Amino acid sequence: MIRVLIADDQSMVRTGFRMILESQDDIEVVADVADGIAAVTKARELRPDVCLLDIRMPGLDGLEVTRQLAGPEVADPFKVVVVTTFDLDEYVYTALRNGASGFLLKDAGPALLIEAVRAADRGDALVSPQVTVRLLKHFDSGVTKREVDPPKEPLTARELDVVRATARGLTNTEIGGELFLSLSTVKTHLAAVQGKIGARNRVEIAAWAWRSGLMD
Repeated sequence: MIRVLIADDQSMVRTGFRMILESQDDIEVVADVADGIAAVTKARELRPDVCLLDIRMPGLDGLEVTRQLAGPEVADPFKVVVVTTFDLDEYVYTALRNGASGFLLKDAGPALLIEAVRAADRGDALVSPQVTVRLLKHFDSGVTKREVDPPKEPLTARELDVVRATARGLTNTEIGGELFLSLSTVKTHLAAVQGKIGARNRVEIAAWAWRSGLMD
Protein backbone atom coordinates (compact mmCIF):
# COMPACT_ATOMS: atom_id res chain seq x y z
CA MET A 1 0.00 0.00 0.00
CA ILE A 2 1.10 3.57 -0.74
CA ARG A 3 0.49 5.54 2.45
CA VAL A 4 -0.50 9.17 1.80
CA LEU A 5 -0.83 12.29 3.94
CA ILE A 6 -3.05 15.11 2.64
CA ALA A 7 -2.57 18.71 3.80
CA ASP A 8 -5.04 21.36 2.61
CA ASP A 9 -6.90 24.09 4.46
CA GLN A 10 -10.16 23.32 2.63
CA SER A 11 -12.07 20.39 4.12
CA MET A 12 -13.91 19.71 0.84
CA VAL A 13 -10.60 19.36 -1.00
CA ARG A 14 -9.25 16.96 1.61
CA THR A 15 -12.44 14.90 1.47
CA GLY A 16 -12.40 14.83 -2.33
CA PHE A 17 -8.74 13.81 -2.51
CA ARG A 18 -9.30 11.10 0.10
CA MET A 19 -12.24 9.66 -1.86
CA ILE A 20 -10.28 9.67 -5.13
CA LEU A 21 -7.17 8.09 -3.66
CA GLU A 22 -8.90 5.52 -1.48
CA SER A 23 -10.88 4.31 -4.49
CA GLN A 24 -7.60 2.67 -5.52
CA ASP A 25 -6.64 -0.70 -4.08
CA ASP A 26 -2.98 0.28 -3.66
CA ILE A 27 -3.41 3.66 -1.89
CA GLU A 28 -4.30 4.42 1.74
CA VAL A 29 -4.75 7.91 3.21
CA VAL A 30 -3.23 7.77 6.70
CA ALA A 31 -4.05 11.36 7.68
CA ASP A 32 -5.50 14.63 6.40
CA VAL A 33 -4.69 17.93 8.08
CA ALA A 34 -5.69 21.55 7.63
CA ASP A 35 -2.45 23.48 8.24
CA GLY A 36 1.27 23.34 7.61
CA ILE A 37 2.36 22.84 11.21
CA ALA A 38 0.13 19.79 11.55
CA ALA A 39 1.44 18.53 8.21
CA VAL A 40 5.03 18.53 9.44
CA THR A 41 4.08 16.97 12.79
CA LYS A 42 1.93 14.21 11.29
CA ALA A 43 4.42 13.44 8.54
CA ARG A 44 7.25 12.96 11.02
CA GLU A 45 4.98 10.88 13.26
CA LEU A 46 3.46 8.61 10.60
CA ARG A 47 6.22 8.57 7.91
CA PRO A 48 3.81 8.39 4.93
CA ASP A 49 5.16 7.30 1.56
CA VAL A 50 3.84 10.45 -0.15
CA CYS A 51 2.74 13.86 1.18
CA LEU A 52 0.21 15.88 -0.84
CA LEU A 53 0.59 19.54 0.12
CA ASP A 54 -1.40 22.63 -0.76
CA ILE A 55 0.64 25.83 -1.04
CA ARG A 56 -1.53 28.34 0.80
CA MET A 57 -2.11 27.01 4.31
CA PRO A 58 -2.16 28.63 7.76
CA GLY A 59 0.76 28.15 10.12
CA LEU A 60 3.32 27.14 7.50
CA ASP A 61 2.69 27.34 3.77
CA GLY A 62 3.23 24.31 1.57
CA LEU A 63 6.56 25.56 0.25
CA GLU A 64 8.03 25.79 3.75
CA VAL A 65 6.52 22.42 4.70
CA THR A 66 8.16 20.96 1.59
CA ARG A 67 11.52 22.41 2.61
CA GLN A 68 11.21 20.97 6.13
CA LEU A 69 10.18 17.53 4.89
CA ALA A 70 12.17 17.17 1.67
CA GLY A 71 14.71 19.99 1.52
CA PRO A 72 18.45 19.64 0.92
CA GLU A 73 19.19 19.59 4.65
CA VAL A 74 16.81 16.67 5.39
CA ALA A 75 18.74 13.45 5.96
CA ASP A 76 15.79 11.15 5.18
CA PRO A 77 13.55 13.23 2.90
CA PHE A 78 9.87 12.59 2.30
CA LYS A 79 8.35 12.35 -1.15
CA VAL A 80 6.23 15.46 -1.61
CA VAL A 81 3.75 16.39 -4.32
CA VAL A 82 2.56 20.00 -4.26
CA VAL A 83 -1.05 20.38 -5.38
CA THR A 84 -2.34 23.90 -5.92
CA THR A 85 -4.72 26.13 -7.84
CA PHE A 86 -1.92 28.62 -8.46
CA ASP A 87 0.06 28.04 -11.66
CA LEU A 88 2.82 30.54 -10.86
CA ASP A 89 6.41 30.02 -11.94
CA GLU A 90 7.70 31.26 -8.59
CA TYR A 91 5.72 28.57 -6.74
CA VAL A 92 6.81 25.83 -9.12
CA TYR A 93 10.50 26.76 -8.92
CA THR A 94 10.46 27.09 -5.14
CA ALA A 95 8.56 23.83 -4.59
CA LEU A 96 10.99 21.83 -6.71
CA ARG A 97 14.06 23.57 -5.29
CA ASN A 98 12.72 22.66 -1.84
CA GLY A 99 12.65 18.98 -2.77
CA ALA A 100 9.16 18.34 -4.15
CA SER A 101 8.80 15.23 -6.29
CA GLY A 102 5.97 16.71 -8.32
CA PHE A 103 3.77 19.73 -8.93
CA LEU A 104 0.10 19.28 -9.81
CA LEU A 105 -2.73 21.71 -10.43
CA LYS A 106 -5.98 20.94 -8.64
CA ASP A 107 -7.90 20.97 -11.91
CA ALA A 108 -5.64 18.28 -13.39
CA GLY A 109 -8.28 15.62 -12.68
CA PRO A 110 -8.47 12.41 -10.61
CA ALA A 111 -6.36 10.30 -12.99
CA LEU A 112 -3.35 12.65 -12.77
CA LEU A 113 -3.71 12.95 -9.00
CA ILE A 114 -3.52 9.18 -8.65
CA GLU A 115 -0.63 8.93 -11.10
CA ALA A 116 1.27 11.71 -9.31
CA VAL A 117 1.07 9.75 -6.05
CA ARG A 118 2.20 6.54 -7.71
CA ALA A 119 4.97 8.34 -9.60
CA ALA A 120 6.33 9.94 -6.43
CA ASP A 121 6.22 6.62 -4.60
CA ARG A 122 8.26 4.83 -7.26
CA GLY A 123 10.79 7.66 -7.52
CA ASP A 124 9.46 9.29 -10.68
CA ALA A 125 8.28 12.88 -10.86
CA LEU A 126 5.04 14.17 -12.34
CA VAL A 127 4.49 17.82 -13.15
CA SER A 128 1.22 19.12 -14.58
CA PRO A 129 1.42 19.16 -18.39
CA GLN A 130 0.46 22.85 -18.35
CA VAL A 131 3.75 23.78 -16.70
CA THR A 132 6.20 21.02 -17.67
CA VAL A 133 7.89 22.52 -20.74
CA ARG A 134 7.94 26.06 -19.36
CA LEU A 135 9.29 24.78 -16.07
CA LEU A 136 12.13 22.73 -17.48
CA LYS A 137 13.24 25.28 -20.07
CA HIS A 138 13.35 28.14 -17.61
CA PHE A 139 14.26 26.32 -14.39
CA ASP A 140 16.84 28.48 -12.65
CA SER A 141 17.29 30.45 -15.88
CA GLY A 142 19.31 33.08 -14.00
CA VAL A 143 22.20 30.64 -13.74
CA THR A 144 24.53 30.75 -16.70
CA LYS A 145 25.88 27.53 -18.13
CA ARG A 146 29.40 28.17 -16.94
CA GLU A 147 28.10 28.53 -13.35
CA VAL A 148 26.60 25.02 -13.33
CA ASP A 149 28.86 22.64 -11.44
CA PRO A 150 30.42 20.05 -13.76
CA PRO A 151 29.90 16.35 -12.99
CA LYS A 152 32.32 14.71 -10.57
CA GLU A 153 32.94 12.16 -13.32
CA PRO A 154 32.05 12.40 -17.02
CA LEU A 155 28.68 10.93 -17.93
CA THR A 156 28.69 8.01 -20.33
CA ALA A 157 26.88 8.27 -23.65
CA ARG A 158 24.07 6.06 -22.33
CA GLU A 159 23.75 8.11 -19.17
CA LEU A 160 23.44 11.26 -21.29
CA ASP A 161 20.66 9.58 -23.29
CA VAL A 162 18.82 8.78 -20.07
CA VAL A 163 19.33 12.32 -18.75
CA ARG A 164 17.93 13.87 -21.94
CA ALA A 165 14.88 11.61 -21.79
CA THR A 166 14.37 12.47 -18.14
CA ALA A 167 14.59 16.18 -18.95
CA ARG A 168 11.85 15.71 -21.54
CA GLY A 169 9.58 14.45 -18.77
CA LEU A 170 9.62 10.74 -19.60
CA THR A 171 9.04 8.20 -16.82
CA ASN A 172 11.46 5.33 -16.20
CA THR A 173 9.18 2.96 -18.10
CA GLU A 174 8.97 5.32 -21.07
CA ILE A 175 12.75 5.82 -21.06
CA GLY A 176 13.28 2.07 -21.09
CA GLY A 177 10.92 1.66 -24.03
CA GLU A 178 12.52 4.47 -26.02
CA LEU A 179 16.12 3.42 -25.37
CA PHE A 180 15.52 -0.36 -25.32
CA LEU A 181 16.64 -0.66 -21.70
CA SER A 182 15.22 -2.67 -18.84
CA LEU A 183 13.60 -0.76 -15.98
CA SER A 184 16.39 -1.80 -13.61
CA THR A 185 19.02 -0.55 -16.07
CA VAL A 186 17.29 2.84 -16.33
CA LYS A 187 17.25 3.09 -12.53
CA THR A 188 20.93 2.14 -12.39
CA HIS A 189 21.83 4.87 -14.90
CA LEU A 190 19.79 7.47 -12.99
CA ALA A 191 21.42 6.50 -9.70
CA ALA A 192 24.86 6.84 -11.30
CA VAL A 193 23.96 10.25 -12.74
CA GLN A 194 22.67 11.47 -9.35
CA GLY A 195 26.00 10.59 -7.80
CA LYS A 196 28.02 12.26 -10.54
CA ILE A 197 26.13 15.56 -10.63
CA GLY A 198 25.05 15.72 -6.98
CA ALA A 199 21.31 15.53 -7.71
CA ARG A 200 18.82 14.29 -5.11
CA ASN A 201 16.08 13.21 -7.51
CA ARG A 202 15.05 13.10 -11.17
CA VAL A 203 13.65 16.64 -11.05
CA GLU A 204 17.12 17.94 -10.20
CA ILE A 205 18.57 15.78 -12.97
CA ALA A 206 16.16 17.38 -15.45
CA ALA A 207 16.94 20.87 -14.18
CA TRP A 208 20.69 20.20 -14.47
CA ALA A 209 20.22 19.03 -18.06
CA TRP A 210 18.49 22.25 -19.09
CA ARG A 211 20.80 24.52 -17.10
CA SER A 212 23.96 22.92 -18.46
CA GLY A 213 22.87 23.30 -22.08
CA LEU A 214 22.46 19.57 -22.67
CA MET A 215 18.99 20.15 -24.12
CA ASP A 216 20.00 22.94 -26.54
